[in-house]
Amino acid sequence: MKNYYSVLGLPNGASDDEIKKAYRKLAMKYHPDRNEGNKKAEDKFKGISEAYAVLSDKKKRNQYDQHGSEGFHQKYSQEDIFSDFDMDDILRGFGGGGNPFQGQERSGFGNPFSHGRPPQREAQIAPVKKECSISFEEAAMGCQRTISIARNGTHEETNVKIPSGIVHGKVIRVKGKGQTSIAGNRRGDLHLLIHVHPHPLFRREGKDVVVDAEIKLTQALLGATIEVETLSGIKSVKIPPGTQNGTKLRLKGVGVKFSSGTRGDQLVRLVVKIPKELTQEQLPHIQFLQGTGI
Repeated sequence: MKNYYSVLGLPNGASDDEIKKAYRKLAMKYHPDRNEGNKKAEDKFKGISEAYAVLSDKKKRNQYDQHGSEGFHQKYSQEDIFSDFDMDDILRGFGGGGNPFQGQERSGFGNPFSHGRPPQREAQIAPVKKECSISFEEAAMGCQRTISIARNGTHEETNVKIPSGIVHGKVIRVKGKGQTSIAGNRRGDLHLLIHVHPHPLFRREGKDVVVDAEIKLTQALLGATIEVETLSGIKSVKIPPGTQNGTKLRLKGVGVKFSSGTRGDQLVRLVVKIPKELTQEQLPHIQFLQGTGI
């Protein structure tokens, strides 16, 4: 990034008088009226004028000295730099010919500092970064949050729609809801980092929701119907006879919701519960089954 003091041939911290004298000397040398058709002189004149516009303004110079060139240009656009900067008045005070970029009819230059200049890339406004915590259900189905943003000593509340299907660690970018530029004519963005709380029952696999369901050995062997919790309430699940431990049964359309209107499924992972101890009543029955080859 350019160093405005170096552009004027001065050390950092130069006095106001030194800055004014340096600009006057360079402006007389590189003024386009004295360098007709010299593109390098035109660019040089623009550069020293930009440097003077910053260093001759107490507020802008303080910001530049405090934050450095890179930090300064994150806050100030080209329009911000030349706001309240009257080149005509300054150059007449130096005995110059006024603003050489006043119109196309002079030296063939357009005014690079007017609103009619060709579009230029303006300095980026650093986004406001916030964090937001939501539940597993809110992430799966979508929700809204009200975010408070501090601006100039006041707080402004912004409603943010958090889309369904969002994942942990995703950043939502909300345009135009961040800080305003120095000139007040532009607004930066809000970046919202999403944290999804883990659920005691559910976990996510892509678009599907997975839940573990314990079943008895006899239910796995003979089959059964059980009830499981889903994002859409309690659902009945039929377990076929001979179900193996770890089998996943699919419930259609009760998983993660997406903005397209489609929904994933829920997978019920069956965990066959083996008793650690058998009762005196159970033991002979199990021994009998053992004898049959089970």
